[in-house]
Amino acid sequence: MRDDGTLDDQQNPGVAAGRSDVTTSSERPATTSTTTDGTRPEHHRIPSPGGTTTRSGRLRNLLAPGRSASGPAAPGRPSRRPGRTVVALAAGVTCCLGLAALAQARQETRDDTAARAAVAGADLERRAATDAASRSLDRVSATTPSATVSPSAATPSASATTVDPDTTRAPAPRKRPARPADPAPVAGLTKAQMANAKVIVRTGKAMGVPRRGLVIAVATAMQESNLYNVASGVLPESQKYPHQGVGWDHDSVGLFQQRASSGWGEVGQLMDPAFATRQFLAALQQIPGWRDLPLTVAAQAVQISAYPDLYAQHEWRATEVVNAHLAV
Repeated sequence: MRDDGTLDDQQNPGVAAGRSDVTTSSERPATTSTTTDGTRPEHHRIPSPGGTTTRSGRLRNLLAPGRSASGPAAPGRPSRRPGRTVVALAAGVTCCLGLAALAQARQETRDDTAARAAVAGADLERRAATDAASRSLDRVSATTPSATVSPSAATPSASATTVDPDTTRAPAPRKRPARPADPAPVAGLTKAQMANAKVIVRTGKAMGVPRRGLVIAVATAMQESNLYNVASGVLPESQKYPHQGVGWDHDSVGLFQQRASSGWGEVGQLMDPAFATRQFLAALQQIPGWRDLPLTVAAQAVQISAYPDLYAQHEWRATEVVNAHLAV
């Protein structure tokens, strides 16, 4: 038992019983001992290696400013709080710089997009003006007042009048000239008679025969066959070919009643109106001065008919028929 009335700890005589663990080492009395001369030495304090000997003391030491986990801060050594402040400040500055750079990048992107849109709009407007000028000036004048048309686009030039390859269309196929219609029957003739007269006129023109020769040929056919392609009743072979009637004047056939036995040609050839016409006109051109002869004389010189004066009666009708065909 001590002088202050407390009991010594039986396990640890140097520590008083009944004391709380919350007492720091700085508040505990120093261990008493007796010197060799019997006197009690002066009490001294032994600091604890950790600064505290209890859990609550350690917590207060950790939370205390300017102290470290191993003890009080050494003189001249900066505490941890200013370092953390610098780090936090640097992080904030970095974040602000990053946000500023991002905002600047977005602004540049918007500016670039607006510039591209302006260039595209100007190009589109230029194309529209060029297209309008290349097609017609009316389209340029019909443009709305808000549209801007350059003077070069409104003025015709070599480049403005050039056809756009994209809008070039294939030329329309050329229509064949309509075949001239056959003239209406004249001089009291039928369509079949007019068709035969057409063959005579067309064949004579191909041979280069003048109009006078065509009139003589048509008048002769009117007298010989009435302008029908006639076969012979005594020559059955002639009836095998297209014909428009049958005659009985010996072996005479065709438009000009030519005879194969007289050397005009084969029966089948003489039944062809074009061949028969060539044969007649070729013989007519061999007569000297045939163009100045009366029609009846010229026709009789070729045909050698038993009735030479009958050809003249058909001259006016033959002339009307030839004129109708030549006018087509």
